Amino acid sequence: MQCPECKQQNRADAKFCQECGQCFTVSCGRCGAELPGMAKFCDACGAPTGGTGERPGRIAERPGGSKEQTATAEVRDPLDYTPKHLADKILKSKSALEGERKQVTVLFADVKGSMELAGQLDPEAWHQVLDRFFRILTEGVHRFEGTVNQYTGDGIMALFGAPIAHEDHAQRACYAAVWLRDELRRYSDELRLSQGLDFAVRVGINTGDVVVGRIGDDLRMDYTAQGHTVGLAQRMEQIAAAQSVCLSEATARLVSGYVDLRDLGTSNVKGLSDPIHVFELVGAGRHRTRLDVARTRGLTRFVGRETDLRTLESALEQACAGDGQVVGVVAEAGVGKSRLCLEFVERCHAGGISVNQGHCPAHGKTVPYLSLLELLRSTFGIGERDSDPEARGKITEELLLLDEHFQELLPLLFDFLGVPDPEHPAPRLGPEVRQRQLAAFIRHLVQARSEREPRV
Repeated sequence: MQCPECKQQNRADAKFCQECGQCFTVSCGRCGAELPGMAKFCDACGAPTGGTGERPGRIAERPGGSKEQTATAEVRDPLDYTPKHLADKILKSKSALEGERKQVTVLFADVKGSMELAGQLDPEAWHQVLDRFFRILTEGVHRFEGTVNQYTGDGIMALFGAPIAHEDHAQRACYAAVWLRDELRRYSDELRLSQGLDFAVRVGINTGDVVVGRIGDDLRMDYTAQGHTVGLAQRMEQIAAAQSVCLSEATARLVSGYVDLRDLGTSNVKGLSDPIHVFELVGAGRHRTRLDVARTRGLTRFVGRETDLRTLESALEQACAGDGQVVGVVAEAGVGKSRLCLEFVERCHAGGISVNQGHCPAHGKTVPYLSLLELLRSTFGIGERDSDPEARGKITEELLLLDEHFQELLPLLFDFLGVPDPEHPAPRLGPEVRQRQLAAFIRHLVQARSEREPRV
């Protein structure tokens, strides 16, 4: 078998290239069957593997009940685009969910002025533009375990908190919206430069009650909105300016502290007697946990944990003496593990010891290596608003001061941290090879930094 990437000849039954580590197999997203890397359809269940098969356009029903026939509106089989691990969660719990009243967060996203934009392009070209647009939307929603409930002609309706229950559904919706906004801005820039198309997207979010209806074996779901949950989310999307995200007051109350918001004032909404506050989602906030948010309001006195703190400080003293330590803090939920770690970190700062932190938030389950990514961004001092060139500059400066041998790993690290260098792209590596190189880099980085100063 010849590798399609490096052209190396391999054994006929090889799963990875012996030269570059390229994977030769893929897994079916529906049934999990192992398939050849070039397969377009699964030979076990018939599902498309790479999304190349297209379904004909059909009538799309909007939340308000009206129907419209467009060249781009499609009714898609949810099994075709829902990741297998999410589909399994939904199907396993559907009997307990049907008929249940739940609080959820609803997200609407659509293209501003889509009819005018469609008139500027050939129908086939416009279909390609929207096809990638929908892929970006779907990836962003699934990244935070939301569910795409409807595809409209030029956008989607997504739900967070149902049918998969999440306590932090409002936060997940906001983080998904921030991710989508940034990805779609890049896509918009690409379309403007390549096709002269002013492609802009608006997003609206609202939180409220829904009643979960029937969930079919094909994942098609029926929801009945209580109050104006869905309609108000759609209204937020209509209020939003191009390339921005608007939130209702109900959502803003739940995410205050976790994201940065700008108060836009009040707006009169049809069906509501009183005007409601509207907020613009500026970006992810500095706080990641409930403890971070509570800290801004003031914490109670920390008492009765001196023994635990002495254990941590003893480990720190050994590390400062050259004997590195790893400490696990384990206890029942709610007894104060996070507060203990916070107090220890504060003492480290007071003693002049640098601390780098990474978190494992619930919404990060679908993001590989999220805690490691946060740890590295903290290590290199990369902020949320740093541009790609600024981030690459910080990484390069830090690493080359430690060891010049890090130079050859920079393209791989840039790609891993989401700031790739167009002039020096990362080498094409298989997942196992990439993982080994990143693990070796982390060990080298920790050792090189520890030789200069103690660090937590």
